[in-house]
Parts: sequence; structure tokens; C-alpha cells
Amino acid sequence: MSYDFLLTIAIIMLFTKVFGLTSERVHMPQVVGALIAGVLVGPSCLGWVGETDFLVKAAEIGVIILMFNAGMDTDLDELKTTGFASFIIALIGVIVPLIGGVACYLAFDNDPTDPMNMLKAAFIGVVLTATSVSITVETLREMGKLKSKVGTAILGAAVIDDILGIVVLTILTALTDPSVKPILVLGRIVAFFGFVLVVGLVMYRVFLKMEEKWHHHRRIAIYAVAFAFLMSYVAERYFGIADITGAYFAGIVMCRLSSARDYVASKTNVLGYMLFSPLFFASIGIKTNLEGLTSTMAIFAVVLTIIAILTKIIGCGIGARIMGFHTYDAFSIGLGMVSRGEVALIVAQKGEQAGLIDPHMFPPIVLVVIVTTLVTPILLKLGMSKQTPANTEFNAQEKVQMPKVSQH
Repeated sequence: MSYDFLLTIAIIMLFTKVFGLTSERVHMPQVVGALIAGVLVGPSCLGWVGETDFLVKAAEIGVIILMFNAGMDTDLDELKTTGFASFIIALIGVIVPLIGGVACYLAFDNDPTDPMNMLKAAFIGVVLTATSVSITVETLREMGKLKSKVGTAILGAAVIDDILGIVVLTILTALTDPSVKPILVLGRIVAFFGFVLVVGLVMYRVFLKMEEKWHHHRRIAIYAVAFAFLMSYVAERYFGIADITGAYFAGIVMCRLSSARDYVASKTNVLGYMLFSPLFFASIGIKTNLEGLTSTMAIFAVVLTIIAILTKIIGCGIGARIMGFHTYDAFSIGLGMVSRGEVALIVAQKGEQAGLIDPHMFPPIVLVVIVTTLVTPILLKLGMSKQTPANTEFNAQEKVQMPKVSQH
């Protein structure tokens, strides 16, 4: 048995904390430092840490815990009022990047003799439609704006964006594999939401009883985290929905509870910040290996990155303006949807497996993912510096900061 994973944990924890504190001192979210730390210790720079099965699974636990906490932090009443708005924001935020990605691919790698040419172009567009809200969630939480109208709209749009992305991904995959029937996948998506509704109502009553009986007993936190993992597993295994979506809805079930929610959140926050969240954020940088990136592909990567950033800001911003958000808040929502993160990497990997993304296209896509993930916290920090009614939290004005080392 190899014990290298212990060294991996130690390196990541130390570097993410040091760089996180450094980024905080220059008035940037700690997640920026954690992401840079991952790039630094990964194959692209020092090469101290590589992508292993352990790291992949530990990072997945980290993002599940992060999205579970995001669900618990969601204001359901506000989500009801912004639900349709989130759908419009997500819809336009998928269409615009999809068109931008197709145009970019055809401009750089157009091969009319390839019968799969348009499908490959469309798949590059699908990669750009993805949104990884976990980075945004952490940044908004640090800024004290996660529960604001803007924060809730971003969360809602990101969840819907994930579903829309799965639908488009399924349709494209079906065009290359006759055995995959899009109508069945659409049916699974509908069934998933029906499942969430039924299970959510049942589990809400169960946790309500637990809250009355045990109040602040640690068994409630254990049951809640187990529920989050079960929902993540069921979403991915039986419905083909991203596991983070299942975790988010598990958190939604808990968000209407008062004392139990706060108690569970206090435990899961420590669990995440102490171990799994650093592993997740660092893993994004560690995934990057830019060997074989030619000058042409480097230019393509730069252009694709610019398109990835602008199309999300423009698409989601237009959707937000249509739904009545002021220009400043609409711009902030667009910024919050820029990050592609692990979602785009998963989509790209599936595209490569399906033969819809050539190997030489993968490094530019990875670079796009890394850059958009790195710049999102910075853009949000700069773009949401102005206080507005729509980006101010409802229940508390104080910021929720990442715990300091001295507090643990």
C-alpha cells in the first residue's frame, strides 16, 4: 500500500492555506490563492502532485459538500420569486456561448471534409455553455452576498444551466450513437425533479422531527451529510444528472429548517474548509497539463477564453436585464456565471470519449477552464464592489468569512 496520498494532502493543505491567506491580504477571495496553489504544485509547474484516483474522489466529496452548503444557504422564498428569471438567464446564457464556441471552432479548425465537423464545433460550444457555480458560491459567501437576490439568481440559473447543458450534451451524443435516445434522457430529467419533490417533502418532515427531538445533536449532521451523498449518488447513477445537482437539492431540503440547518452548516463548513474544499480547489489546477500546446492552439485557447468570458457575461446579462435586473446587477450575474470549472472538464472528457473532441483540442479547453475559473472570483470581487439592494443579503449584513487558522 502506498502512502503518497498523505503527502499529497499535506502539500495541498499547506499551499492552499498559504496562497489563500496571501490572496486575502491583497483583497482577493481565498479561493483564488487555492486555485493558483493547485496550478503551482501540479504537472504544469512544480509537478509535486499529480491527478490520482484518490484526489479525484476527494475533490468530488469537496464539491458535493460545497454545493450542499450552498443549498442550505439558499433562500427558498427568494428563489420562488426569481425562479422564472433564473430560467431565462440560464437559457440565454446557454445559447450565446454555444454560438460563440461553434464560431470559434469553425474559424480555427474547420475541416469541411470531416463528416463530424459540425458536431465537433457544436461540442466546443457545449463545453462553453457549462457553468461551475461552486467557485462563485465560495466567492459570494466570502463577500456576504450569497443570499442576496443576485446570488440566488446565479445559483438558480446555474442549476438550470446544468440541466440545459445535459440536454444539449445528450442530443449531440445521440447523433453519434444511435443507441442513445434523447427522449428517454429528457424523461429521466423530468423524473428526477419528480423524485426530488417527493423525497424532499418526506425528508423535510423527517428532519423536522429530528430537530424537535434532538435539537443540536451531532447525529443530525451525520444524517444530513449522508442524505446529501445519497442524493448525489441517485442523481448521477439513476438519472444521469450531475451529482452536485443532487447535493444542492439535498441542501434545499434543509434550508427551511432553522436551528438544525445552522447546526449542520456549522459542522459541514468545518469539514469542507479543513480538508475537502482545499483538495477540490487545488485539483482544478492540478488537472492542467499543457504539454503539446502548439502556437496555433495557444492562439485558439486565448480567443476561446475571451469568447467564453464575454458570451457568459453578455448572454446571462441580457437575460437578467430582460427579467428586470438593473444593468449593474445584470452585469454581476453575468460575471458569476463565467466559471466553467469541473463541469466543463467533465463535458470535455465525455466529448473526447465520444470522438467529438480531438486530442489536440483538449489542452486549449483545459486552459479555458482554468482561466475562467481563476478570473471569476477576481471579476466578481471587482464587479460587485458597489452595494445595491439586489446584491445585499436578506438575513444578515455581515460577511461570512473563511475560518482563520487560529479559530481551529
